[in-house]
Amino acid sequence: MKKLFFILFLLGSMVVSAQEWQPTYTDAVEVSSEGNKPIILVFSGSDWCAPCIKLDRGIWQSKEFIDYSNENYVLYRADFPRKKSNRLPDAIAQQNAKLAERYNPKGYFPWVVVLDPKQEVLGTTGYRNITPSAYISLLNAFVK
Repeated sequence: MKKLFFILFLLGSMVVSAQEWQPTYTDAVEVSSEGNKPIILVFSGSDWCAPCIKLDRGIWQSKEFIDYSNENYVLYRADFPRKKSNRLPDAIAQQNAKLAERYNPKGYFPWVVVLDPKQEVLGTTGYRNITPSAYISLLNAFVK
């Protein structure tokens, strides 16, 4: 019985600390408008871009960023994987391509765009070899 409670506790804590990336950009805009939170739009090549992978592991997956972002940001990853096994559904791939035309016309990876709830650009950045708290400060500097 103790093992069952321990397993349930672990599963519950994993759910609580999980980061919420919106499944579509439309969802991100809706959640942003409802909560009046900035959108963190991340252009990523998740299976080929080394700096994108470093940004994901060092910042996006950090407990500090997860805890902060769950309360303060709406997250959407516009991913551009190259491996066939990681291919996105056509509708999402098309949506990401349209977002790239608008917010990342030069095709930088990774490219992080901070948007207000009206989808206006507040600032942009990319990979930085800094701590999660410094990256949060960088993103917040665009919002204020």
